Amino acid sequence: MSANFDLELKGIVKRFNGTLAVDNLSLAVHHGEFLSVLGPSGCGKTTTLRLVAGFEVPDEGEILLKGKPVAGVPPHKRDVNTVFQHYALFPHLTVYDNIVYSLRIARRPKQEMRSRCGEMLEVVDLAGMEGRFPHQLSGGQQQRVALARALIRKPTVLLLDEPLGALDLRVRKRMQLELKRIQRSLGITFIYVTHDQDEALTLSDRIAVMNLGVLEQLDTPARIYNRPRSRFVLDFIGSCNIFSGPVAEAGNSTVVIAAAPDLPIRARANGPMGRGTEATVGVRPEKIALSAERGAGNSFRGVVTDTIFQGALCQLKVRLESGRELDVLLQSAEGERGSESWAAGQTVWASWTEDSTIIVES
Repeated sequence: MSANFDLELKGIVKRFNGTLAVDNLSLAVHHGEFLSVLGPSGCGKTTTLRLVAGFEVPDEGEILLKGKPVAGVPPHKRDVNTVFQHYALFPHLTVYDNIVYSLRIARRPKQEMRSRCGEMLEVVDLAGMEGRFPHQLSGGQQQRVALARALIRKPTVLLLDEPLGALDLRVRKRMQLELKRIQRSLGITFIYVTHDQDEALTLSDRIAVMNLGVLEQLDTPARIYNRPRSRFVLDFIGSCNIFSGPVAEAGNSTVVIAAAPDLPIRARANGPMGRGTEATVGVRPEKIALSAERGAGNSFRGVVTDTIFQGALCQLKVRLESGRELDVLLQSAEGERGSESWAAGQTVWASWTEDSTIIVES
């Protein structure tokens, strides 16, 4: 592989008491990339991070940093650093002493410690707070100190294990933007473990979606969301109306999936698909339009069963004549108008284009 990769995992397998935690995982992380490892609890994402850090040893496969194998290299000698959800700051030390702790252990000159700490405080926007103690800081400020402490050694790769999980929603949203700013300003490779799909979509250059130890898809956030490659990714990322059924018609570029006897869903084919082939299709709630008249493309009559105001957005439930219920998401202004037009019991047509239909293997 290219030397431009800061990290490479080749055929990594890890078992715990005979149970596969990571199953033949291979991926390469570019220099300066923000890669998120995303998946539900127990999918193997934290184990993967611990393997890279050296806290666990793979049963099979190879891990390379800057093209060099790290088998047998202890955690403290690997050119990586880790930030955890719980910041583990030393409560009896000042911000300055927390940040320079690793440099002091390495017996670096005092002037170097002062200079590099000052740089880090500027990067994490905590200049002037070096004399404070952790209990005098907010949760977001404590997380920034933990980041500065991890970054002061200028590691090749920074590993982040759900670092924002302990913060409240508003602070977490702000820290997401700060993390991306810090990563871009330093050009250091970040590998970010999270179960929060919104966080991964917001932060990442690429996302590695894992399930039961297997890498389901490695792609950009846009392609992960708009072109998932498996039923799991389709269902796990975002909200989606999902249907399954056999291929009833197969043309050169379009297929029709018989999701129900009166629910033929048209989609752009990803490749050749024969009649009778089982397929799964989905449509995102925001891709569906409602109208009083039948629309183009996929258009089905139904009845509004509920409207849920969500501030900027309005969610509607529409029960189709086939019995299936659709989630529909409208902008708030449209939703407010719709709350009068699409009141519960109102008959509507729910429509979306063939290009908006996602098709994956069942």
